[in-house]
Amino acid sequence: MSAVLLSIKNHVATLSNNDAPYNRMTLEYMDELERLVPELGADNSVRALVFTSAGEDHFSVGMNLKQIPEGIERKGSLEAVLDQRLRVLDLIENLGKPSIATLFGYCLGGGLELPLACHFRLAADEGAQIGLPEMDLGTVPAWGGSGRLPRVAGRDVALDMILRGRKISGEEALKFGLVMETCPVTEIKARAQALGEELAKQPRLAVKGVLDTIVGFEAKSLRQSILDERAAVLLTGNTADSQEGMLAFLEKREPVFNKDD
Repeated sequence: MSAVLLSIKNHVATLSNNDAPYNRMTLEYMDELERLVPELGADNSVRALVFTSAGEDHFSVGMNLKQIPEGIERKGSLEAVLDQRLRVLDLIENLGKPSIATLFGYCLGGGLELPLACHFRLAADEGAQIGLPEMDLGTVPAWGGSGRLPRVAGRDVALDMILRGRKISGEEALKFGLVMETCPVTEIKARAQALGEELAKQPRLAVKGVLDTIVGFEAKSLRQSILDERAAVLLTGNTADSQEGMLAFLEKREPVFNKDD
């Protein structure tokens, strides 16, 4: 049984964790993501990615802790196991293609840290329990959660969630800016697909330019962000998509981008 179910529809790749109902982020799951994400990044026909999970019970309870001894044996050390997970999340965040995560049921530990590496997050309006409960295990988030969460939801929210091991609902996540919208769990995967298709219609190189400029802006100076934006302007300045956009504007119609893909 494959750890990740991959489907591609209307230029949107959906990667589903196939370990229902709890959808643990197993060694096999991370190996598959490390293989698939770069492949999808290199495929120009794929313009957006959705990260979700099988069933409607839980997005993910995070790492399968029972696999830690096996992971150390296979990878050589616990550090190597964790390094792979950081690599995969960095791949997702810096792929140059928009990524969407669906948060429903338990979204704990790695089940929140992976969505934090995505560019868009949707949450179920009921039943979601979102958190970084590592403190309850006597440790701290290990996949970048304590670095990304304050950048998304703010310092105080991050401290409250991590130090108290507090789980928040989808509505609280929306209030804190952790997700962009909420919807019924029965609709969340369809909503993610629709958002992916909307993003896929945008000019591919321009999307990449915006992501290259904005992702990681917290660590950049304003001048560097402006230089990154200028590079994106030059990259997209005389492309088929920019010509189509101008022509569509003059003809008062909707542009049709990515015709060459």
